[in-house]
Amino acid sequence: MSTLSPRPSYAAVLRVPHARRTFAAALVGRLSYGTVSLALMLSLTRSTGSYAVAGTVMAVFGATGVLVSPYRAALVDRHGLRRALIPMALSYGGLLCVLAELCRRPGVPAALLAVAAALAGACTPPLGSTMRAVWAEMLPDRQLLLRAYSLDGVAEELLFVSGPLLVGAVVTVAPPAVGVVLSAFLVVTGTLAFVSSPAAALLGPAGPEKSDGPAPGGDGTGQGRALLQPVVVAACVGVSVSAVDLLVVAYAGERGLGDGAVAWVLAALSVGSAVGGLVNGAVAWSSPTRARLPFFAAGLGLCLAAAGLAPGLGTLILAVTCAGLFVAPALTTAYLVADESAAPGFRVRAGTWCNTAVNAGLSAGAGAVGLLVERLPLPVCFAVSGAVAVAAALVPGRRRDRSAGRPGPVSRRPSRSRPSRRSGRSPRRRSPSGASGRP
Repeated sequence: MSTLSPRPSYAAVLRVPHARRTFAAALVGRLSYGTVSLALMLSLTRSTGSYAVAGTVMAVFGATGVLVSPYRAALVDRHGLRRALIPMALSYGGLLCVLAELCRRPGVPAALLAVAAALAGACTPPLGSTMRAVWAEMLPDRQLLLRAYSLDGVAEELLFVSGPLLVGAVVTVAPPAVGVVLSAFLVVTGTLAFVSSPAAALLGPAGPEKSDGPAPGGDGTGQGRALLQPVVVAACVGVSVSAVDLLVVAYAGERGLGDGAVAWVLAALSVGSAVGGLVNGAVAWSSPTRARLPFFAAGLGLCLAAAGLAPGLGTLILAVTCAGLFVAPALTTAYLVADESAAPGFRVRAGTWCNTAVNAGLSAGAGAVGLLVERLPLPVCFAVSGAVAVAAALVPGRRRDRSAGRPGPVSRRPSRSRPSRRSGRSPRRRSPSGASGRP
């Protein structure tokens, strides 16, 4: 099914012209997504003195970010990175600064905080999906693109681990609102550096005839069917991963293990995901991408179900680590399938639909498992969370109809007057952020 690549795969990705500069800039901007949640939550709780108000405002912030994400991606597809991302980043950064200032003023009405948070969430620039779209334009070789997506996913995992640590360092010497301002600075600085990279010009505007309304191919149903498998898998992975957090807390509570044990188990999940992502990118797969996607989803589900039977902390850590091995590969492969399925002028939106699905799954999973833990034995709860991922493996993968608009392969030789654009697939359909559900 696969062989280890003899090439230094990740080094080969970073040797592509402009890759290091573009990737580093995108990571600086995306670090903001790892810092903003904790910084804003701490600021809100200190300002309002109410966990309920802080939680509601954060929910509004996250909900608008998820709901508006396809429309933001459509703007990028239609107008290109520079014309779309710069106004988004400036608006998002400015609104975060407004929120930071409001949080410095005790007694500000909760409704005003919620409105500012909703506007900020709606303006969040989709740096993860646009970086993956740029990777796809820079790398015509699908094996190299797989490595790039794996590297991207592992880096995003690290951002969401290091972001809260950075906020923790900030709040030891300054108010939490400074962390919110830092988030604004990171996203604006990173976005401006990202869009100024020569590689960003590869993802030029598609124009309204290719980006408005349904995907090319009539009513767009072919595009929708092709995206069904990666979007469902992404959503179910989000549900299963978010369930682990609460289930591990409940497991530790039943056995009197304490918070330290919870931290070790969740760290094992992240480590497993990072290792799985790196291995997935280093393997030269011989099977089609759509065939691998159900395998990764089913592996995650079965390992989570087995984790519920762990008799002690050591075996639980081992089972959760094994589950993590499938998380990053499943999401990376979902993004790859979505990119393959994307019609011209739809690439950023295709990746964003997977991002949206992950975020929706993360939210839904936490809520649903919270209800189950109070009603069912813990091993059953683990089995249910695993069954969600296994069910996603049963979703059939359908390729988009070729007649719907994406022609065969074309030359990628650059033109002096216009950056090259990859508009086709290879004759054989081979089979594209984080955390992990994220902008």
